[in-house]
Amino acid sequence: MSNRVVNILVPVISVILGLLVGAIVMLVSGYDPVQGYVALWNGIFGDTYAIGETIRQITPYLLAGLSVAFAFRTGLFNIGVEGQLLVGWFAAAYVGIAFDLPMYIHLPFAIIAAALAGALWAFIPGLLKAKLQVHEVIVTIMMNYIALHTTNALIKVVSDGGDNTGTINATASLKSAFFESITDYSRLHYGIFIALAMVLLMWFLLEKTTTGYELKAVGFNKHASEYAGMNVNKNIILSMVISGAFAGLAGAMEALGTFQYANVKGGFTGIGFDGIAVALLGANTPLGVIFGAVLFGSLKYGALNMPNEAGIPVEIVSIVIAIIIFFVACGYVIRYFLEKANKKKEAK
Repeated sequence: MSNRVVNILVPVISVILGLLVGAIVMLVSGYDPVQGYVALWNGIFGDTYAIGETIRQITPYLLAGLSVAFAFRTGLFNIGVEGQLLVGWFAAAYVGIAFDLPMYIHLPFAIIAAALAGALWAFIPGLLKAKLQVHEVIVTIMMNYIALHTTNALIKVVSDGGDNTGTINATASLKSAFFESITDYSRLHYGIFIALAMVLLMWFLLEKTTTGYELKAVGFNKHASEYAGMNVNKNIILSMVISGAFAGLAGAMEALGTFQYANVKGGFTGIGFDGIAVALLGANTPLGVIFGAVLFGSLKYGALNMPNEAGIPVEIVSIVIAIIIFFVACGYVIRYFLEKANKKKEAK
């Protein structure tokens, strides 16, 4: 059994085990797991509206997962995706309401503003890591809270004390009349194409460019990279900036596509933190992130149907997701048993 096959089987088995343990949790809690999973399935694929909303939910998870995965692949732990998403969300919404431009200028402007805002928010921990060796985990976690309260304050300033910025101009919107017409007026928007394009961009950057090679090399061994003549500090900062840009784009999907505004938030959205699990489930690869985002986005949206159809609280799905993450984190155990079974098969 090749290493590639094992790498594919580990997350698949983790998901299956997570669903099985989730069924046991439902039984112990007095719920019917068959009805629960049927309701979950219907919530994801029950009709065209559900399918549209599921894909819409997957979109920001794709970009949040890419953000975390890119940092991991280059030796960094970007736990600040949530904060970078929030500043990107605000930047996109602000550009969307503050300017009156043709769509071919306004929409790219808003998207780029979100990416730049996320990149700038990630630049700070990158700079501190490169210059002062301050661990990026600590800085990015703290900056999540700074982002939350800063964007809330800015929204109040922009809206003269209100709770949201107001609806963005149509010229900055990612809404799709075509998608609405085929999905029974769901909020599915053109942002899914941007997210998929970023998957290709990450793959191309890491696998086909000299810059990507240097970023991975510095993450693998910065001392050897420095000996080879690479600028370690520059690559650390660049890695965080690119990771932050992906996160900022995730915020743009919410501002320009799903909600069409930025609002004051009482807490985190959770998308940035779930991006960590998406990246881990996808083994920090672009293709794997698609798999992880599809799974998490589907579970998150489909869970909303479980209380209505089966009387099962949505928290059960959160337990299932947590169990899946647990099994992914314990992937080395699954890998051990797979390799052991393969050796027995070869011995026969």
